[in-house]
Amino acid sequence: MLRILSNPRRLCTGTARRELLEVGAAGVLGLGLDALLASQAANREARAADGRSADSADAGRFFGRAKHCILLYLYGSPSQLETFDMKPDAEVEVRGEMQPIPSAVPGVSVCEYLPETAQVMDRVSVVRSMTHPYPIHGVAYATTGVPTIDVAAELNPFDVRHHPYFASVVQYLQRRQRGGRLPDVPQNVALPFPFSSKRSDQPLRAGPYAAYLGAAYNPLWTEFVGEGTKVITKSRAAGFSFTGPEPYLGCTPDSHFRIGATGRLPDLTLDRLNRRRTLLQQLDTARRRLEAHAAVASFDQFQQAAFSLIDNPRIAEALDVRREKDTIRLSYGMTLFGQAALAARRLIEAGTRVVSVFWDEYGLAGDAWDTHANHFPRMKEQLLPGFDKAFAGLIRDLDARGLLDETLVMVLSEHGRTPKIDSKPAGAGRHHWSRAYSIVLAGGGIARGRIVGATDRHAADVADNPISPKDILATAYHLLGIDPQTTLPDRTNRPIPLVPHESRVVTELFG
Repeated sequence: MLRILSNPRRLCTGTARRELLEVGAAGVLGLGLDALLASQAANREARAADGRSADSADAGRFFGRAKHCILLYLYGSPSQLETFDMKPDAEVEVRGEMQPIPSAVPGVSVCEYLPETAQVMDRVSVVRSMTHPYPIHGVAYATTGVPTIDVAAELNPFDVRHHPYFASVVQYLQRRQRGGRLPDVPQNVALPFPFSSKRSDQPLRAGPYAAYLGAAYNPLWTEFVGEGTKVITKSRAAGFSFTGPEPYLGCTPDSHFRIGATGRLPDLTLDRLNRRRTLLQQLDTARRRLEAHAAVASFDQFQQAAFSLIDNPRIAEALDVRREKDTIRLSYGMTLFGQAALAARRLIEAGTRVVSVFWDEYGLAGDAWDTHANHFPRMKEQLLPGFDKAFAGLIRDLDARGLLDETLVMVLSEHGRTPKIDSKPAGAGRHHWSRAYSIVLAGGGIARGRIVGATDRHAADVADNPISPKDILATAYHLLGIDPQTTLPDRTNRPIPLVPHESRVVTELFG
């Protein structure tokens, strides 16, 4: 991590104290951008960006409708039966303890623990017919074009079989479209901290990495600066436990975010950094000759982050949610997820193209939405209330500011949960289930108040219109103005489509 210490004098912005900027540089020596040498060939092979990959001529009207994207990722996977596909007429061991409530869409109900989300259902669409054959924590399967997933790949971010993260692809193609020129602000930012880095007993999981595009296109991760307000004890059957403040349940009002990284470089003052900038400019010609090398391309990312944050305060200000009115902050919920969703809105206003917000495990693996045990207490007390405030707050805020129609919002997860409740674990639980589950989308060309697909009476299998995670990614690319069958060169310069060829744009979602 590069620590940039400001000069000890008043700056033109009026700042009188020394400020600390922490800029991610963990990917400086990352490999994998040799494929840039084949970018011109990939361009020739890519289909013209005119929406031709969609299965409806009418879809062309929605091609490129979204200028930005906010991805809300619920790691561990929520139950469809306690969120958007309740089955109140099923047996008690299926329907569970919670009751449906009406929403703003006539005839559509949601869980009683989502009262604010119920009020914004007329501004979103729900897909109830998500399905795929991999009931594991395949974050990479849900968010990349990789055609298959297994546990070995799930547990290894550097498995060579991985494909680039959705946001990394958008960033890469945008830079390629700009002829390699860097934008004024980072275009691929993720919150609240590097994925799966806050659990003590497991390795990092795969998912939000740029894979063969190289470390330069990994998300620029933030750090959470703040404290949790509620102390909680968590434990696992394997004997692992965690006791401490849990920020996803509540965080202090002074909580905010800043750019961070897993590595650290020596401290630099602005004067020293500016001198180095001059030297870099003198070496620019030589650097361009080495542009295809992964380490240099990664250094571009580092240089972009450092200089843009110093010369242009937009990103640092966007991440400082303390600048927001208290009423707005409270509308998102004073939780880690709520404040991260607020920061996401501020980032897209600052010019970031894709912002990812992860509800991640904290302190212990088997946490977050992975409710194998104590399912109902966790859903009622720890999970649904925080999501309800954050999601509804984001949708209302984007809509009020005129940003929802140009911002694609996606609520994704790996899979759903078993229809039948397992009473054997403490507190009972629902386990992994990928045959049928729900996701939510809004804005950027997505219809308002629409339900797509249906499941059987137990929410166990898809009864109508099966949709895969690859179809959702194809749809997101289309709305962002990217043909989903565009190809990228992998490590061996083979042209790889963004999603498998059989993937389709879900035009039923458009409106």
